[in-house]
This record gives sequence, structure tokens and C-alpha cells, in this order.
Amino acid sequence: MDDCIFCKIVKGEIPAFKVYEDEQVFAFADINPINRGHTLIIPKKHAENIWEMSEEDMQAVHRAAKKVARAIEKALHPEGIACMQLNGKAVNQVVMHYHYHLIPKSADEPEMALTRWELKPGDMDQIKEISEKIAAALS
Repeated sequence: MDDCIFCKIVKGEIPAFKVYEDEQVFAFADINPINRGHTLIIPKKHAENIWEMSEEDMQAVHRAAKKVARAIEKALHPEGIACMQLNGKAVNQVVMHYHYHLIPKSADEPEMALTRWELKPGDMDQIKEISEKIAAALS
């Protein structure tokens, strides 16, 4: 896509701090990092979100995520790593090109709000109804 910033990064039109690359994916440092080592993994082929993404590209992104996560572990020794992916403006996807975040977390870094939420018991009848509706849609 011509106006997509991530497509321009893949084409080399915009510089990036490359971490990993193969035939299907490109991984690079997030220039607005939540924590030190925050890395993005994207498919080279443009897909706006999980609904548009091919299964092959999804698999390639996750294979690369595993490799990059291991490298982050070796290089930075975090105590944990958040793996996050947002789809659509309603959940604050800013760049409309599928991207998978790897966000390492060390003890001395501030808590990440996205990894903590209040546990509230749900309405079991509603949960059952929605689960059945989703399961039926898989057929």
C-alpha cells in the first residue's frame, strides 16, 4: 500500500532499526517504545488487521516472534514479555498494517496497565450464549 508507513519501512523508503527479517516478515524497534527493547513484527505483505491477514503470514509472524522473543531474552534478560496485537481503531490500532508487539518488562520498569485489569465475575448465561454463537460461526 503506497501510503502505509510500515510498507514504506519494508521497501526501505523510511529508515528503521531492523532486528530481524526473512522472506515474509520484518521486525524492527518501536520508535515510541513502552519499554526498552519494544519490538514490532510485521508481515511484508500489507494486511490491515487479523481479519485480512493470510494464515501463512500469520504463521510467519508468530514464528518470527518466537525467534525475536528468545533474542530479547538473551540480550536484555527481562522478567517477562508482553505479546500484544491490536485490530481496529476501536482498540487504538494507530498504524493500519498488522503488527505484533513484543514488549519486554524488567522489575525496575513501571507496571504496564495493559497487563493488569480487575477481575470481575461475568454473567455466566451471557458468556455461554456468546461462546455458542462464536463456536457456531466457526462451522
